[in-house]
Amino acid sequence: MVDPGIDDKVTYFQAITGVEDLALCQEILEAHGWDLELAVSSFTSTSEPSVTSSGLDGGPSELGFAELGFRGETRVSNHGEEEFVPYPNSPGIVWKVVKLPFSLIRGSLGLISGAIGFGLWAAGGAFSYSIGALRWALGSQGNERGEENSSFVSLSSGAVEARAFIDGFESEYGEFHPNFAVLGFMESLGRSREAFKLLFVYLHSPDHPDTSAFCRDTLCAQPVVEFLNENFVCWGGSVRSSEGFKMSNSLRASKFPFCAVVMAASNQRIALLQQIEGPKSIEVFIPILQKVVEESGTVLVAARIEEEERRHDRRLREEQDAAYRAALEADQARERQRKEEQERLEREAAEAERKKKEEEEALAKAARETAEKEAALERRRQEKALSLGAEPEKGPDVTEVLVRFPTGERKERRFHSSATIHSLYDYVDSLNCLNAEKYSLVTNFPRVVYGPDKFDLSLKVAGLHPQVSLYVQVEDS
Repeated sequence: MVDPGIDDKVTYFQAITGVEDLALCQEILEAHGWDLELAVSSFTSTSEPSVTSSGLDGGPSELGFAELGFRGETRVSNHGEEEFVPYPNSPGIVWKVVKLPFSLIRGSLGLISGAIGFGLWAAGGAFSYSIGALRWALGSQGNERGEENSSFVSLSSGAVEARAFIDGFESEYGEFHPNFAVLGFMESLGRSREAFKLLFVYLHSPDHPDTSAFCRDTLCAQPVVEFLNENFVCWGGSVRSSEGFKMSNSLRASKFPFCAVVMAASNQRIALLQQIEGPKSIEVFIPILQKVVEESGTVLVAARIEEEERRHDRRLREEQDAAYRAALEADQARERQRKEEQERLEREAAEAERKKKEEEEALAKAARETAEKEAALERRRQEKALSLGAEPEKGPDVTEVLVRFPTGERKERRFHSSATIHSLYDYVDSLNCLNAEKYSLVTNFPRVVYGPDKFDLSLKVAGLHPQVSLYVQVEDS
């Protein structure tokens, strides 16, 4: 038997929030410890605004955080767009809807779809929403205003919950069921976008009396499974899990079983094309999904074509960039080669200039040395000539000397018989007939070498008086 106090709280909660599903109201209250004020505050701070006339007549309407009671400030994003950033201590339970919640449009016309980038604005036929990109943040731990220190629900956490949901579903209804993605909701949405398919969302309420029959007879029926797997990326979540509960609040699921069809839209938004509430038979369920697929087909085809064009343009740009880089690298290589060749020529020219300068300096030095040597020889000849004195006249004490040079040249001179052998060398040195520094004076018959050991002998003592014929024998240096 239900506690009367609990029953009153459920009644009040239904009256305030407008949620018709009794089981869902009980689950929400139970999740908040049966604190009516906290449950209502959490539900109203995370649910979408009510339908307004502007929303009915003027197309999709959007409400920001400030209009929903959140406190914060407006900032300019990196893309130049204004966005509302709530303060960390804004109202809400352990999670908040980041960006904008969805707005509701109702109508009686058929579903009209138009491509807006990869997005969709849908009107009529069923419920259509424009949902801001859903990001759930944990409670703030910071105290400074504007500090974004709330940690987002991790992708791995969503995948873990998805895996747990699938395991529980299979244990209850078997392994033949729609191919639910083992991913979080936003990851599944990204996968559907990449596959150019719609995202089928199933929110599972295990305690609802209609859930078991719907899952067994409709959701796991072969025609439904085949149709969903072929046309949709499927995601399921239990309202008992964190992400499933948040999605049920975001989509304002008031009746169960609850299914929805969404697709990624432009500007990081989500278009909700269809929601199916309550138990449905196969005969009703498939036509609803078929209609959504048919009416959104043009958008998906246009999105696929647009994406293919973008990829083609991107490949073309990449090829052009590659060709440009290749041409640039070739130009740079040629420029480097030209500079290297120029530097090589400059080095060779500098080396040739250096060698030429060295050769010129060597020649100049050799010329100077030769000139100095010639000057020294000339001074020596003059000194030797002066040391000989005047040539004596013929007489009994005068020796006539004939000197033959290697060149065949002959020179004659008279010397006093008392003159020494050294004076004969001085005479040869005073002549400009011999360039050798080492030489000896030699007689042929008999052969006698008058070297340094005989320099002090007089011509008479040496046996060269009254006349002698000498030839110059150059010694190897």
